[in-house]
Amino acid sequence: MKKYTYLIYVLILLLLFAVSNYAQNTKLAQTGMKFLSVSTDARASGLGEAYTSLHGGSEAMFYNPAGMALMQNFADVSFGQTGWIADINYMHAAAAFNPFGNDYYGVFGISIVAVDYGELQQTVRAQNEQGFLDVGTFSPTAISIGIGYARALSEKFSVGGNVKYVQQNLVNGIVDVSGDPAFVKDKFELGVMAFDFGVIYKTGFKSLNIGMNIRNFSSEIEYIEEGFQLPLTFKIGASIDAFDLTDIDVETHSLLVTVDASHPRDFKEQMMIGGEYTFIKTFSVRAGYNFPNDERGFSAGVGVRRDIGGVTLGVDYAYAPFGVFDTVHRFTVKFAY
Repeated sequence: MKKYTYLIYVLILLLLFAVSNYAQNTKLAQTGMKFLSVSTDARASGLGEAYTSLHGGSEAMFYNPAGMALMQNFADVSFGQTGWIADINYMHAAAAFNPFGNDYYGVFGISIVAVDYGELQQTVRAQNEQGFLDVGTFSPTAISIGIGYARALSEKFSVGGNVKYVQQNLVNGIVDVSGDPAFVKDKFELGVMAFDFGVIYKTGFKSLNIGMNIRNFSSEIEYIEEGFQLPLTFKIGASIDAFDLTDIDVETHSLLVTVDASHPRDFKEQMMIGGEYTFIKTFSVRAGYNFPNDERGFSAGVGVRRDIGGVTLGVDYAYAPFGVFDTVHRFTVKFAY
């Protein structure tokens, strides 16, 4: 076990070094492809996005890929939709596989997030009474496709990572109004490879877990003439079933308490706090809060799980008020066998 303890210390130091190195050149609100920062899974969102130290299934690839290392099912699939602000819609799906039925070869996964920004009006400047010409509409999109892997190196220590291709397409834009007979257009599209890495450590004290991850690590990319980074984020978190500290029957009742600290590249440090009460491992009620934020903070959610003929089915919903914007609703459906 000593070698794993030393490995944990080394990984912690490497992650802290990487984050401190990037923090020296932090530019607030200067990252691109911000859709990568939006939480998609309803359970995680209901917990205030404090999900770094939790073991789970395929949804872990969106938060900490090490979280799927202890998955016992052959396959775990989740998919859902997020009704984001300004009529923006997120669709996500993930699948994790444990094909060999043991932890030796680890767990493999695939994930996808697609964003529909809706239909936007396109205009160009003009010397008329309005000052512009209406030239129709356009529909920008964004997508992230990833491959993940996680493995439990011991009973206590799990690691995981994602490799993903991220693309944002702003469709054709008018770059010259002097074209004859039509405007001159150019395609504005950009893609880049990005990486996630995470660890989870089961301390051995009751159900206390500690987790860390770094997400959206990539090289600097350039859009036309401007360079920018992806929204690199480092998180460290802890979680425990609070009823482990009491005489309450944990097979009937559980009270998960989870806390994350986040260091995003393009915003000040944040805290995420979440709680989940579950009755007979079936019905769950959740609440969370993350701060500081400009418009959002509180979130809540519910979930249900049922085993039917060897297949576990689950449905989760999360609610999050968003200040001056519309309330954000998230739905996730999950099944495992």
